[in-house]
Amino acid sequence: MSDRARQFMPFAALKGYMDLIAEKERVKVPKRELAEDEAQVLSDKISQIKKGIIITAVHYSDGEYISTEGMVSAVDFTFRTVTIVKTKIEFDNIVSLSLG
Repeated sequence: MSDRARQFMPFAALKGYMDLIAEKERVKVPKRELAEDEAQVLSDKISQIKKGIIITAVHYSDGEYISTEGMVSAVDFTFRTVTIVKTKIEFDNIVSLSLG
């Protein structure tokens, strides 16, 4: 019976083709630069980040803006990165940040 089921399994002649098509359909958004006052407010919020607090960060990644929410597991002011759970985000890619 299991041999019979195997013959009706879907067959993909070009492995990864559908993933490639989905990637091509995605519209990439250009990264925008922050105004001087927006950058100052964001810088003040970034300086308040501490390990263990919950934050929500909207950041630029792979041609789109993503909102990531979670507990800060690491902050590195030397390399200018914050890690939310397991997602490492560069300070330069953050557009908005909400603490707590």
